[in-house]
Amino acid sequence: MSFARPSAGRTLVLLAAMVWTAIAVAGCGVNNIPTYEEQAKAAWAEVQNNYKRRADLIPNLVETTKGFAAQESKVLKDVIEARAKATQVAPSPDILNNPEAMKKFEAAQGALTGALINLRSITEAYPDLKSNANFLKLQDQIEGTENRIGVARRDYILAVQQYNTELRTIPGRWWKSLLYPTAKEMAEFTAPEQDQTAPKVNFN
Repeated sequence: MSFARPSAGRTLVLLAAMVWTAIAVAGCGVNNIPTYEEQAKAAWAEVQNNYKRRADLIPNLVETTKGFAAQESKVLKDVIEARAKATQVAPSPDILNNPEAMKKFEAAQGALTGALINLRSITEAYPDLKSNANFLKLQDQIEGTENRIGVARRDYILAVQQYNTELRTIPGRWWKSLLYPTAKEMAEFTAPEQDQTAPKVNFN
C-alpha cells in the first residue's frame, strides 16, 4: 500500500495554517501569565536591592552622626535596632505568594524608615554635623535610595496588579486552568495607600 506525497501547494497551505494558528494563539494572551509573573519578580528584586542598599549605608551614617551627636544615644540606638530587625526579617522563599510574610517584611522596613526620620530630626540641632563632608555624602545617598525605594515599590505594585488581574479575568483564567494550574496570585503591599510610597528622608 502506498501513500501519495502531499503536493507542494498543500504543504504551503498547511504551513500557512500552522503559522496563522500560532499567531492567533499568541494574540489571545497565552504567554501573558508567565510574562507578567517574571515582570513582577523582577520588580520585587529591585525593591529588595534598594532596601539592602539602604541597610548597607546606615552603619556609616550612624557612626558619622555619633561623632557629632553622641548624646543622642537613644535615637542612634533605635536606628541600629530597626536596621537589625529589618535585615533579620529576610524574605521567605514564598513571600510573593504569602500576604502575611509580605506584611511582616514591610512592617520591619517601615519601622526602619521611621527611625531614619527621627534621626533626621535631631541633625537639625547640629550645624557642624550638617556641614560635614562625609555626612553630606551619606545623606545624599540615603535620600537617593529612599526615592528609589519609592519608585521600586510603585513598579512592583503595578506589576503585581497586572499579573493578579490576568489570573482573575478572561482569557487569563482559561489559560491558567489549561496551561498554568500552579500559578498563584502574588502578595500586594499591605501598607495604607498613603504609605505605598516610602517617605522621603531629607537631611537638608
